Amino acid sequence: MEQHEISPILSERLTSVYGDSGRDWIAGFPALLNRIRSEWDLAGIGATFPYVGYAWVAPVTLANGGKAVLKLAPPDKEFASEIGAMGIYAGRGAAKLLASDPAATALLLERLEPGTTLAELNDDVLATEIAGQSFTKLFRPLPAGHSFPTIERWGQAFARVRAANDGGSGRFPPELFDPAERIYFELGAGQDEPMLLHGDLHHWNILRAEREPWLAIDPKGLAGEPAYEVGALLRNRLDAGEDVLQLTLRRIAQLSEILGVDRERLKRWAFAQGVLSALWTFEDHGELGEKHLVLPRALLPAIAGA
Repeated sequence: MEQHEISPILSERLTSVYGDSGRDWIAGFPALLNRIRSEWDLAGIGATFPYVGYAWVAPVTLANGGKAVLKLAPPDKEFASEIGAMGIYAGRGAAKLLASDPAATALLLERLEPGTTLAELNDDVLATEIAGQSFTKLFRPLPAGHSFPTIERWGQAFARVRAANDGGSGRFPPELFDPAERIYFELGAGQDEPMLLHGDLHHWNILRAEREPWLAIDPKGLAGEPAYEVGALLRNRLDAGEDVLQLTLRRIAQLSEILGVDRERLKRWAFAQGVLSALWTFEDHGELGEKHLVLPRALLPAIAGA
């Protein structure tokens, strides 16, 4: 039987985010992998993929010779929402969920081949068009009584910063934090009817495939208005243009046409979400998340009422 271990990078990330529970999960990983392998009748398990997130992910071969991807992670509401979202997508616009064990946070997924990412596409206009069409495929009505996180819940990070800093913004630049907090909740209070959103649909989560030309992976599963969805895409691949502001405004104009959403609303959500993303980075790793603030800094002069 192949030997599989948690890489040092993944180990550091899991212990940084989950603490003792992360260390316990790492210690129990071999037994978990063996159990899942037996229950799902996996004939072979390959080396993990080069990209390291917050889960152990590797290609596997099924007993019938089919190809799939196995994803294992510590118990977390975020991964439970991923399983729920993929069940609703049922392969439309996203990789298929072949099997899942929510209690163990284990997912068996359709393997997308060739699996190259949208980030490798040099034509940013085409990449933005492909991403915009992916957005529209993945917007879904929310099931009654759903337990998906809401954009309001995600936004609680602003309040946590205030509480930890006597009402201030701590290490976060107030000229970004203050308007981002205000804009985030202004938009949330006046949002369109919430839908099921992917929640993290950017260039590295849209892959070339055979069943459809491009399919999404790794949904967060989020309840919110469609305009919210563009934030993750807009703060990625900022090297695709010489000027961040002009690149972003061009992308927003393009996405506005595809989604039928007001440009100003897309711009304001992108600004507020960029700051929120930096807050999450700080909470998880103690780092300010400067790379996430590049977009808000560029957009600030163009934000009406900021």
